[in-house]
Amino acid sequence: MPTVPTLPGIHSEIIATPRLAIHLLSCGEGTPVIFLHGNASSATFWEETMLALPAGFRALAPDLRGYGDTEDKLIDATRGAGDWVDDILGLMDALAIDKAHFVGHSMGGTIVFNVIAAAPDRVLSGTVVNPGSPYGFGGSKGVEGAPCYDDCAGSGGGIVNPEFPRLIAAGDRSSDNPQASPRVVMNSFYWKPPFVPAREEALLSSLLTEKIGADRYPGDLTPSSNWPNVAPGKFGPINAISPKYVGDSVARFIAAQPKPPMLWVRGDSDLIVSDNSFFDLGTLGKLGYVPGWPGEEVYPPQPMVSQTRHVLEQYAAQGGAFEEVVIADAGHTPYIEKPAEFMAALTRVLTK
Repeated sequence: MPTVPTLPGIHSEIIATPRLAIHLLSCGEGTPVIFLHGNASSATFWEETMLALPAGFRALAPDLRGYGDTEDKLIDATRGAGDWVDDILGLMDALAIDKAHFVGHSMGGTIVFNVIAAAPDRVLSGTVVNPGSPYGFGGSKGVEGAPCYDDCAGSGGGIVNPEFPRLIAAGDRSSDNPQASPRVVMNSFYWKPPFVPAREEALLSSLLTEKIGADRYPGDLTPSSNWPNVAPGKFGPINAISPKYVGDSVARFIAAQPKPPMLWVRGDSDLIVSDNSFFDLGTLGKLGYVPGWPGEEVYPPQPMVSQTRHVLEQYAAQGGAFEEVVIADAGHTPYIEKPAEFMAALTRVLTK
């Protein structure tokens, strides 16, 4: 039985792959569509979307390494998204799937960029939903994603509020800590308040399945002489999506052949991934919440949305194609907040 009960019509199973045992949710028959979740969540977040797919599609949503009911193995952050990419390709091989559509949310969107960079011939289309910047989360500036410092200080596991993973590990379901209670973080930032999803309790349970520890979430850190005095370590998901390790995949994504069509969907009120993210040290330093900010020239807010657009425009200039869909009055998870609008956009790319 999965840790989080599934909706009727969703099948849960453990798939043995050469790399690790992967917990997989699935439904439907036909052309495969692989859904990749974001940080502090699991495949549970995709269930309603999976059930809403049109006939002729097979929805597959794995719990990524480090999350949910998938076998607990370390993430080697020095490979960027490489562990996740190899896990997913191994899952496809175990299921005898040659090609699939990919849909990724937040960190899962970053992974979709990396799957295309590594194995574009296995991707029918790529949909990224409020994705992290292809250059990585935190520590970079300008649309070209130049690191603010050579050691990418201000990104990685050291920037996470330690109370958040501590409360996840404790299974905290309260709203007692206004900055770090998992329920408060979810309801404040995953969607635009006052929206609360019908399956709030199941989604909170999903969040609480993340693997916690110094080598897991949030991951280790490296002391730095550069502001804010922490740089990425070598393990865990937040280090893996730092620009120190994940950013070198951008050129391979832009040059990928063949170039699957891309759909970029984002909520217009996202506070996690934006050009002024409340999870970015550049934004928080500029607002005075983190002391010692070195200023706009050295460490501006990371233009996450502008960076994603710049990368996709280069992808298009080299023969690819992308569509940007902005969903009004939605936050970080428009597929949950505005499911009809999201499904209309996704169905277009799946049925082209």
